[in-house]
Amino acid sequence: MDTVALTGLRVWGRHGVLPEERRDGQDFVVDVSLSVDTRAAAASDDLADTVDYAALADRLAAVVAGEPVNLIETLAERLAAVCLADDRVIAATVTVRKPAAPIPHAFSDVAVTVVRP
Repeated sequence: MDTVALTGLRVWGRHGVLPEERRDGQDFVVDVSLSVDTRAAAASDDLADTVDYAALADRLAAVVAGEPVNLIETLAERLAAVCLADDRVIAATVTVRKPAAPIPHAFSDVAVTVVRP
């Protein structure tokens, strides 16, 4: 199987369990890796035969910027559903990063990854 990937999609959202996270918001970073058969697109050289990653980015960004959820696990699940809504996508791996998570210690990143067939 082939892979179409979109990494580092940075979107402002208001997700989290703390009131200040909902009030102030923060950046979320999304990476998706999609299992797709790209042979038809390679043969036709036509965007209609593959996943349009610009359109996908718009749909993913709308979810992140949209209705707040408490957990990035929930957000990742919603984003995976967006990816799988395209019939050409056989499986999706979605990682949601929360680089400004309210943790009172030095850290590089917080992330949740879901894999959905």
